[in-house]
Amino acid sequence: MVFKSKIKWVALLVLTLSLGSMVAHLSMTKFSSMNLIQYSAKDALSHDFPNIVSPVIRNKRLWGTVRSLESLQPYANPRNSYPVPNENTNGFIFAKIFGGFEKIRSSICDLVTISRLLNATLVIPEIQESTRSKQISYKFKSFSYLYDEEQFIASLKNDVNIVKSLPEHLKAARRSNEFPIFKPKNSASPNFYIKEILPNLKKAKVVGLIITEGGCLQSILPPSMSEFQRLRCRVAFHALQFRSEIQTLGRQMVERLRAWGQPFLSYHPGLVRDTLAYHGCAELFQDVHTELIQYRRAQMIRQGIISDELNVDSHLQRENGSCPLMPEEVGLLLRAMGYPSKTIIYLAGSQTFGGQRLLIPLRAMFANLVDRTSLCSKTELSDLVGPETPLPSDIFQLPRPKSESEIKEEWNRAGPRPRPLPPPPERRIYPHEKEGWYGWITETDKEPNPSPRDLRMQAHRLLWDALDYIISVEADAFFPGFNNDGSGWPDFSGLVMGQRLYERASSRTYRPDRKTIAALFDITRGNMYHPKHDWTFSVKEYLNKSLSEEGLIRQSLLSKPNSFLSHPLPECSCRISSLELTKQTEGKDGRVLYGDEHECPIWMQSAEAVGVRNDDVESAEDDNDVVEQQERNGPDFTTSLTSTIDHDEEWDPND
Repeated sequence: MVFKSKIKWVALLVLTLSLGSMVAHLSMTKFSSMNLIQYSAKDALSHDFPNIVSPVIRNKRLWGTVRSLESLQPYANPRNSYPVPNENTNGFIFAKIFGGFEKIRSSICDLVTISRLLNATLVIPEIQESTRSKQISYKFKSFSYLYDEEQFIASLKNDVNIVKSLPEHLKAARRSNEFPIFKPKNSASPNFYIKEILPNLKKAKVVGLIITEGGCLQSILPPSMSEFQRLRCRVAFHALQFRSEIQTLGRQMVERLRAWGQPFLSYHPGLVRDTLAYHGCAELFQDVHTELIQYRRAQMIRQGIISDELNVDSHLQRENGSCPLMPEEVGLLLRAMGYPSKTIIYLAGSQTFGGQRLLIPLRAMFANLVDRTSLCSKTELSDLVGPETPLPSDIFQLPRPKSESEIKEEWNRAGPRPRPLPPPPERRIYPHEKEGWYGWITETDKEPNPSPRDLRMQAHRLLWDALDYIISVEADAFFPGFNNDGSGWPDFSGLVMGQRLYERASSRTYRPDRKTIAALFDITRGNMYHPKHDWTFSVKEYLNKSLSEEGLIRQSLLSKPNSFLSHPLPECSCRISSLELTKQTEGKDGRVLYGDEHECPIWMQSAEAVGVRNDDVESAEDDNDVVEQQERNGPDFTTSLTSTIDHDEEWDPND
């Protein structure tokens, strides 16, 4: 009995202590001020980079300029006799531009060049993605939704006559389609305009152009027309300024990125549905995204854009360099280059096909991955859009419940008994299953026409791309995920790389060859997160080469034939003569690829030459690292590296 009573007392004591502990924890929970918070890239930045009074020392191996390109300077002024346009022109050219941000920017530059070629007055072109029919704000017209009209006209007053609209006596004739309208290709030659368009322009005094392919003039012009190439540069890099609200917010975003005292890298994935469908990269994605790419590819085949088969081997396309570098691969390349995990990476691009799921590996390697939503509040973005008329909300509504009398009447009309049970009702589509522009694929096999909300979102993407463009040009380093895709259309990364090359050729702009990168990844595909030591050095060597003249020459061969703005050399640059001379490089067609730049004017020479001589010795040491590795591996490392890496020990990237 005594033993049993002791057990009871012990049990009672344990129960009392448990009750007291529970009461204490409940009281702490009730009166605690701590709340659950979600991850915020902005808060992570403040944690990783606290404000430091002392200046931050940059690692020049990762953020330093490319010394071999410092002699190149921007110079797009006319070099020869360049008369101011007359008021009496051959007529007016009005144009409608279809496409996204990059197609719009490239097309406007071609339009100005053609107007100068034909001695025509250019009417401010209509951007179809931002017309009033797209439900944009009533404050803006088509062109002014994205660009500053007054700046555009004033900057080009010595090049082309530009007006905001046709004269009143010609507007009615345009509405009734009395003027000839042409739809030129992006590879149209100057002879096409002189022989076909100019006679119609002189006769009708007004000519319309419809531009759908991201341009209306061939990229490479004869050497005798180099002044027209420089005009393209003046349009793209000086006259085409975003409206003031976009520029202000873009500068604020750059200041917020630099406020942490660290350099940042901009990365544009280039994952766009049309481009992925064009090259047949569907198998690199999963589930609904594969179906969406294949659906778009089938549309392109029916429209005659693609002459290839519907089903292609996406992995073979990736090995050929026709598919983009996935975000995971870019993260591994940056880590191999030596970028620490706290590096600030700005994710450019108004949309990333594949969604956030594709960005998970990159975010795991670099936690400070930010975009416009991380740097701007919803109020700032809505103010940029402007006041808009509300659209009817697409909210799923349950069917009206039937009354008792309706149920009885339906029962009486059902027929004789016994009868089979009715089929079960169709499962309804819930709102969370319809989110996004791909929601139609859960309901039907045919893609519906864009809704008013979809059209408005397409116009908004122009603004988001403009913000990303500003930040990418100003970034300390830029890495493209998909440029030089071979489709013939201008791409966002190409335009950014061209402007960075024009404004400051020595800035760190990576120009990777996706075919070479795919060969490197095939070597270590089974062990990508713990690569061998020589593989890492090979990646460093190749990416450092892509920053210098070798990358520029390759860029000139692949990118310039499709888009002049992606590689405006040598027409729009000059070289400081006091620095060491560069050997001229020519292509197989006799075209000068690099080294044919004019000598800079005297007023540009002195300041730039002094700045170059005062560079740190550390940059030269960085170049020596690359030279040593080149001597070790030989000139062709992608073919001779496999056997070496097989005998190498694994390297922990955290060392």
